[in-house]
Amino acid sequence: MNAYAAVVLASLVLSFIVELIAEILNLNALRDELPGEFAGVYDADAYKRSQEYTRVRTRFGFVTSSFGIAIILAFWFAGGFNYLDVVVRGWGLHPILTGLVYLGILAAGRSALSLPFSAYSTFVIEERFGFNRTTLRTYLSDILKAIALTVLLGAPLLAGILAFFQYAGPSGWLWCWLATTVFTLFVQFIAPTWIMPMFNKFVPLPDGELKEAILSYTRSVNFPLKNLVVMDGSRRSTKSNAFFTGFGKNKRIALFDTLIEKHPVPEMVAILAHEIGHYKKRHIIQGTVISVAHMGLLFYLLSVFIHHPGLFEAFYLEHSSVYAGLVVFGMLYSPVEMVLSVVVHMISRRNEYQSDRYAAATTRDPGSMIQALKRLSLHNLSNLTPHPFHVFLNYSHPPVLQRIRALNDTGSGP
Repeated sequence: MNAYAAVVLASLVLSFIVELIAEILNLNALRDELPGEFAGVYDADAYKRSQEYTRVRTRFGFVTSSFGIAIILAFWFAGGFNYLDVVVRGWGLHPILTGLVYLGILAAGRSALSLPFSAYSTFVIEERFGFNRTTLRTYLSDILKAIALTVLLGAPLLAGILAFFQYAGPSGWLWCWLATTVFTLFVQFIAPTWIMPMFNKFVPLPDGELKEAILSYTRSVNFPLKNLVVMDGSRRSTKSNAFFTGFGKNKRIALFDTLIEKHPVPEMVAILAHEIGHYKKRHIIQGTVISVAHMGLLFYLLSVFIHHPGLFEAFYLEHSSVYAGLVVFGMLYSPVEMVLSVVVHMISRRNEYQSDRYAAATTRDPGSMIQALKRLSLHNLSNLTPHPFHVFLNYSHPPVLQRIRALNDTGSGP
């Protein structure tokens, strides 16, 4: 075991322990007393169900994460990375094709091992708590479509990355960065029109009170909304949400049909105002810039370490290669990824507060924003009292109780 192996092993174990501590603290933070802000929203049974949902999902997370790290360590120390490399090299393929096959087999193996856990989560846990509406046919169809998209879109990009690192010399990481950036923007552009409709049906919001209220609001904030659609989220789950996607003429706001079913018109306008707040506050552009910068850092560091023999020796690999380097560097990079994810989550939570304030101020109806947050938490069985450390590590949105208190503290709340 060399220095690289020691760093990777320590980071894997440390990240597992840190996450385990966060989950234990989160369970211990559950309180029997319903927070006063939710009086009249949750009854005793609903609050108990939300806490039980948190417990069940957390314990299931213990099992999946423990299994995951055990498989990685077993495969690593059994020489699995090298064995697979020797086998694939023996097929005599072109180096780029060899890399695609090697990475494809690893990805397929990981997906196959995670499939039982995914199915249990969907058909047992989500079913138990009344969320699941996914049929087996839809579940399998989603998997096949995801595989097809990975092959059609992901494989050419991956082949380009392998080729740039293989043949472009010291500037290869720059070309990878450029290609990945263009690819990301391209996917964002085509996703609303071509990719997302493969999984869900999107229809224009029908005429009526809700549409009139939304159009009246968008005119008041000078937001030219031309693409407001309803997504059949109920096809898979009773949980509800709304999101912003695409840009330019392909920009759209999608509302889950389950969201429309559960919220009155003023709350729907507040939810939409929150999404528009992300646009007005330039959070979407900010997120794209952060993503692009992150990819640049990743490729640069990859170019620094990918030719170090010690990195390959740490995983018992007899031959150095770009494709194997992508895998083993990904494990070496995991501590950096963990730190960056914490920073990104902090920025995201700040952005959520800003969008909440924007919605409250522009609708002049903060009470509806607050009621929408309460109702969303009830229908999604949100944890109302998560531990701060768990929030720090994992939450891209602030806990709903903090969001409500922040709205009240601005002086715009009821």
